[in-house]
Amino acid sequence: MKQIEKIAAKNQQKAWEIIKDTNVIGIWQDAGATINLVGSLKTGLLVKHRDIDFHIYTEKLSVTDSFSAMMKLAQNPRIKRIEYGNLLDTDEKCIEWHAWYEDDCKELWQLDMIHILKGSTYDGYFEKVAGRISEVLTDETRQAILRLKYETPDTEKIMGVIYYRAVLSGGVRTYAELTEWIKNNPTDGVLEWMP
Repeated sequence: MKQIEKIAAKNQQKAWEIIKDTNVIGIWQDAGATINLVGSLKTGLLVKHRDIDFHIYTEKLSVTDSFSAMMKLAQNPRIKRIEYGNLLDTDEKCIEWHAWYEDDCKELWQLDMIHILKGSTYDGYFEKVAGRISEVLTDETRQAILRLKYETPDTEKIMGVIYYRAVLSGGVRTYAELTEWIKNNPTDGVLEWMP
């Protein structure tokens, strides 16, 4: 377990270095947005899946303004690729941005930036989820989540919230239990769950 915690600590430190190097927070704040860290880095549960999640809020959601902010981010030579998704006509009322940052070891880190209309359905929701997860974590459940994330094969893509729900609500502690739990608790789309 010490080795897994060491990897998690190293990757979390690297994630903060990437946030600083890209100035992602400053770029969005300069665009008049409120930017909040969410997900595994926020909860201290980032292990080996190299992603950094932000939710970004503005009073008006302009595709042009969103592209302007991303244009500034793209000027960093370590940003190697960017993807855009327009979900403005859904309940989510957002623009999804995914950018890939190449670190010194040539490993890619994914920055997920969800630009959300202030006051829409999910305004602040995932920040509350991250807060609740942090509040209810014990040393034992934290270690169980880190271990499960570490043991998940790199070819498997499992949303972080599935681990949290499986461990905190489902009592899952082993990878075999996790795969069985996922079979019995299928999800698609946005998972609305809070401990």
